[in-house]
Amino acid sequence: MARRTALAMLAAALAAATAIPTASMAEVNFGKPGEKVDLVVGYQPYYTASWSGVVNNGKGFWKKRLPEGSTAQFQIGLQGAVIVNAMTGEKQHIGYAGDMPSIAATFRNLKDRGGTDIRIVAAIGTSEQQCNIFLVRNDAPDFANGQEAVKWMAGKQTSAPQGACADRFAREAFDQLGVKPASYLNQNVEVITTNFRAGKLDAAAAWEPTASKIEMTGIAKRVATGRDFQATDGAFLLMLGDLMKQRPDVVRGWLEAELDSELFMADMKNADEVARLAEAQTERMDRKILWTALYGATNQKDVGSTKLQFDFVITERVQKLLDDATAFLNTLPAKPAAEPKIRQGGVDDSIAKEVLAARGLTSPVGVIKAQPVAEFKD
Repeated sequence: MARRTALAMLAAALAAATAIPTASMAEVNFGKPGEKVDLVVGYQPYYTASWSGVVNNGKGFWKKRLPEGSTAQFQIGLQGAVIVNAMTGEKQHIGYAGDMPSIAATFRNLKDRGGTDIRIVAAIGTSEQQCNIFLVRNDAPDFANGQEAVKWMAGKQTSAPQGACADRFAREAFDQLGVKPASYLNQNVEVITTNFRAGKLDAAAAWEPTASKIEMTGIAKRVATGRDFQATDGAFLLMLGDLMKQRPDVVRGWLEAELDSELFMADMKNADEVARLAEAQTERMDRKILWTALYGATNQKDVGSTKLQFDFVITERVQKLLDDATAFLNTLPAKPAAEPKIRQGGVDDSIAKEVLAARGLTSPVGVIKAQPVAEFKD
């Protein structure tokens, strides 16, 4: 897989995120059931909760599950919003994204939001500490707990990549505690890293593995996660409605490969290989940092906590996450969610449920518990 430089990737992400594209009026033709299919997949190697896409790409599980001769082109997105925009323009057919962009995607069927039917078809991972992470400058005080850390952010310079899952967590944490920062800037993870180094930032919300990279390279320190607020974050698998209507065989095949990927990740015997797969699909990411983002804990209090749960289908717990997040997003001025609830049909895990039942499995299909960083083997 050809790699792009981080700078080129950042420029592409910023350009793609500036506007909602207009979808073509013609239905995308995915062929007839049983025929080979050519897919374009948006995925996020720089978002640990969605690494089932990294594993599926690296291990090639999809090749065994799709009709012979099929192809899948994996395209990197630095944020879920970039992938959702590409899907709105029908340039990508399957996407891996966090909860906030995934919810927003379900409203892209509206004419003023692109007019493209995009649906959530599976829950690929939920956690309280993948996208829900606060970092502060190194000379900030030592806090008794995460809530005290967030209270300290009142009147401070803060930021997050707005439109992403970390943005929702930051806003909800501020609202819950009545905290009003001096500024809450829209900054991507590259700019957040640069501004921490330059001393221009007091606090920021970010996701894994960038949060672990910032922490483990000594740029800033981790002070709060969703565990301090009982706040769940999640990653979801998105598909175009055209694909689901025309090719249920392809949808089923991809979900089979997705389940293969999640089961592979959940097995601690594969932890080192998963980190190596992520290393091969990212730039300037140390393998120990990547391992820690998914399997490790940088402090004793988090050892044994859930790093990632593989729900696969939309359980009551996952539905509550979607309902609560949608209602919250609908209250924001930009209204990432056009309505307080996701539209009928915007979430369709019917085939995922069939795949799970056929394997004799129940949700969750796996849980990763945080290990001491000392467990990492170079």
